[in-house]
Amino acid sequence: MAEKQVINKLGVDAKARVKYAQETRDATTYNPVKPAQQFGFIHNNMDCIGCRACEIACKDKNGLPPGPRFRRVMYIEGGSFPDVFAYKVNMSCNHCAEPACLPSCPTGAIWKRADNGVVDIDSTLCIGCRRCEATCPFGAPQYDPTDNTVKKCNLCIDELEAGRKPYCVSACMMRVLDIGPIDQLRAGTYDTKAMVKGQDVPVRQVQHMANPELTNPSIVFIAHPKGKVEAPAPAPAAPAAPASKASS
Repeated sequence: MAEKQVINKLGVDAKARVKYAQETRDATTYNPVKPAQQFGFIHNNMDCIGCRACEIACKDKNGLPPGPRFRRVMYIEGGSFPDVFAYKVNMSCNHCAEPACLPSCPTGAIWKRADNGVVDIDSTLCIGCRRCEATCPFGAPQYDPTDNTVKKCNLCIDELEAGRKPYCVSACMMRVLDIGPIDQLRAGTYDTKAMVKGQDVPVRQVQHMANPELTNPSIVFIAHPKGKVEAPAPAPAAPAAPASKASS
C-alpha cells in the first residue's frame, strides 16, 4: 500500500514506465545480473595527495549542487609522535556484484547493466524514499534536496560507451585513480599507472570500510600500511577430548 502511495506521486510518463522498471528490478533481484565484463575502480591510498580534483570534476559533470557528492575523498590520520601517519581513501559507487540498493528501490529506478556491470539509476523514476541510501553499506546513493530525488555515480556511462574514462579518473593529476576490468585489477595484471605491476598488491578492503562480503564491491586499493585490514586470526583448536579408560 505504501509503495502504491509513493508511486502515485510520479508524473504520467514516469508512472507508465514503472511496471517495466519493476520487472527489471525483480529479475535482477532474484537472478543477479552477471555482466559480460565487470568494470571497477582502483585507488592508490599511498600516492593520493587529496587534491579533490576528482570530486570537483564529478560534481561539474553531473551538475550537482552543494551537498551531494558522488565521489568522496576521505582523510585518514592517526598515531602519536613520532609514529604518525596520514593517507586518503577515495570512494564512490562501487558497482557491486550484488548491489543492496537495487532490490530496495520500489520503482525499479536502479538496475545493473549486463555489458559492463555498471549499477545505473534513472532518477526520473525516483520518488525520494531514500531506501537505497539506507541500504548501501558504502554511502554511495546521494540525496539531492533540490529536487527530492536520489542520484549516484554511473561510472560516467556516456563517457565509457564513447571509449573514454570517467571524469574523476581523467581529472586525477596523480593518476592514482583508474578503472578497468575488476578481475584483472584484483589479480594485479591490469596495465594502469595506479599501481606497479608485480610490486603492488591490490586489496579489497581498507580500515573503516564495510565488509566487502556484504555486496562484493568492484573496487581495489593499494593500501597504506596503516590502512591494511589484518586477516582474522584462526580460531583456537578445540581441546582434545579426554581418552576414555579401557574396561578390564
